[in-house]
Amino acid sequence: MAQHVEAQQAFVLSPDAHGPIPADAGGRGVSNIPALAAGGFVGRAFELAALNEAFTGAGEVLVQAVHGLGGVGKSALAAQWAAGRHETVRWWITADTAPAVDSGVAALARALQPGLAGLPAEVQTERAIRWLANHPERWLLVLDNVEAPAHIRPLLDRIRGGRVLVTTRLASGWHHHATVVRLGVLNPEDAIELFTHILDQHGTRDHTGAHEVCAELGHLALAVEQAAAYCAETGASPLTYLERLNSAPAAMYAAVAEGGDSARTCARIWRLTLDRINTTTPLAGDLLRLLAWYAPDRIPRDLLAPLAISIEVDAAIGKLAAYNMITDNHDGTLTIHRVVQTLARTPDPDDPHRHPDDIGHARDLAAALLATAYPGNADDPANWPRYQTLLPHTDALASHHPASDDTPATARALDRAAAYRQGQGALSLAVPGFQRALAAHERLLGPDHLSTLTSRNNLAGAYESAGDLGRATLLYEQTLAERERVLGHDHPDTLISRNNLAYAYQQAGDLDRAAPLFEETLAVRERALGRDHPDTLTSLNNLAGVYQLSGDLRRAIPLLEETIANCERVQGHDHPDTLISRNNLACAYHEAGDMDQAIPLHQQTLAERERVLGPDHRDTLVSRSNLAFAYQEAGDMDEAIPLHQQTLAERERVLGPDHPDTLVSRNNLAFAYQEAGDLDQAIPLHQQTLADAERVLSQDHPLVLLVRSNLEQARDERGTLS
Repeated sequence: MAQHVEAQQAFVLSPDAHGPIPADAGGRGVSNIPALAAGGFVGRAFELAALNEAFTGAGEVLVQAVHGLGGVGKSALAAQWAAGRHETVRWWITADTAPAVDSGVAALARALQPGLAGLPAEVQTERAIRWLANHPERWLLVLDNVEAPAHIRPLLDRIRGGRVLVTTRLASGWHHHATVVRLGVLNPEDAIELFTHILDQHGTRDHTGAHEVCAELGHLALAVEQAAAYCAETGASPLTYLERLNSAPAAMYAAVAEGGDSARTCARIWRLTLDRINTTTPLAGDLLRLLAWYAPDRIPRDLLAPLAISIEVDAAIGKLAAYNMITDNHDGTLTIHRVVQTLARTPDPDDPHRHPDDIGHARDLAAALLATAYPGNADDPANWPRYQTLLPHTDALASHHPASDDTPATARALDRAAAYRQGQGALSLAVPGFQRALAAHERLLGPDHLSTLTSRNNLAGAYESAGDLGRATLLYEQTLAERERVLGHDHPDTLISRNNLAYAYQQAGDLDRAAPLFEETLAVRERALGRDHPDTLTSLNNLAGVYQLSGDLRRAIPLLEETIANCERVQGHDHPDTLISRNNLACAYHEAGDMDQAIPLHQQTLAERERVLGPDHRDTLVSRSNLAFAYQEAGDMDEAIPLHQQTLAERERVLGPDHPDTLVSRNNLAFAYQEAGDLDQAIPLHQQTLADAERVLSQDHPLVLLVRSNLEQARDERGTLS
């Protein structure tokens, strides 16, 4: 039998594989820097110049680490910069793991000396490192997407004097290894340029909506590229894309145009980032989903104080900031990109970080933290900075989910935000906030719950402030009837409702219904609380006010004098309630024509309010306005007009130009000019006030009607004079 003999083929290494890589290897140039499509890179002039400046030195290895949020354009910046460098060897290594770094260095060895292909990979890596160490002036390495400094440290420790550019999502941990450069989003004009270039790749298209799309995407480079490529591929217009993004954000952020890289989408990149973060810091994912419900900028860090152990929260914030998923502004606030937020609050069954139950829990927790963070009194100027800080986050929360998902905590946050806006005169925003809060309370707690009754009372107050006394009165009547039924006739909340309804009647000029309600409230408070209780004193003051308005100064003035004496005895000479009563007595003297008593009392009240409450407090500004009117009534326009001017200037500064109190001051000053015979100043100021009042308030608001009447009177006076 013939014996079969197997032939063997020997693999013979090239002779140059046995020695080091020659010094002149790559002399004609070796590069694998990714080529960017024409027009695929925009802007970044400052960052490119900074990199050039940073790499002008010599000596030890120069390492620059460009860090930023995934998708911000770090790799594109590195490719653009590296493509224009003068080094003969420019090598790109995807360095997300230690083995990937070794593999990339081995590939460089083969590019420098192709004959090394038959050697083990570790030998190739070693040969390349030796060549790099011996020829530092000739090369540039780009280590892209480094996940941890430790992955590249063994390489950096052995190469001296060369140039290394690192891109990474990791912001921290580089102080021993490299100088760091943070890369932010594109400038708006650069984002639009990038979008329109990609959109027009198959022919010029309609760019309408490009600006809005880029703004919605927060000018994030990868998101802009994805959106433009989708529009170019599908034929969708930018406005259509925006509609689809709003209706199905999860699908759109994961959408890839034909030929695109499914791994290079915002959704995919951030999922991988959270996979890595959650291995050591599970709370980070919960925190990211929570922050997704707020406005993207200036999220107060102390909002998170009621959460778990603070050290765990701090660690989660630190980890998210380290991976550029959020930014710690180091001023007590956090920032998160709007696209990250959209993804984090959008359910995706294929993403373990975006489970619907987890997202719903984060939404409800975000509402609870906001509700807890609001101070109680929205009218106290000391609380205004806190309200201003929380408002944008309450608005964002409410806009990101339907009202059907509101919780009692959401309603509480909406109610507090609306209360502040009502006090600031932003009634067009306050009323819808109160309406949504009431609807949530009624749906979740029922029509008779105490929180529902309070919410209904607050909405009535907003209608009253807006001059809609019809709806205000109906709601006050309903709330009073329900509080009497649920809480009883003499309950403190019932008394508040009775007082509020009486005041609404008074505002509407229905003094015949207002006075009995004030009298009844006073009687119950005297019986239940005693003659000296602060609420009883308030009722005394209110009853005196309705007597004053009805022209019954014979009863109003003694009652106010009694109220002041009781307030001074019970609450003190400087108590704000005492000052209110003193102001009201001065006004009563004014109406009685007793200016000899009115003016000194107004002067005293103004001085005490400036000392006790401060010069910018609303009550102080009311006193200054009342004193101006008293001088005006006494015919002393030289004193009256400067006070009106000062009050207007301070209300514009403190409350803003559109606040109803500011509009009142502008009307008062115009009327003072009118009474002084200066129609050249009065009429234009009346016209401005009317235009502003009609824009801010309703057409039939009492202030609008008053200003309109004053303007007509001033015009009539000018016609008479001419």
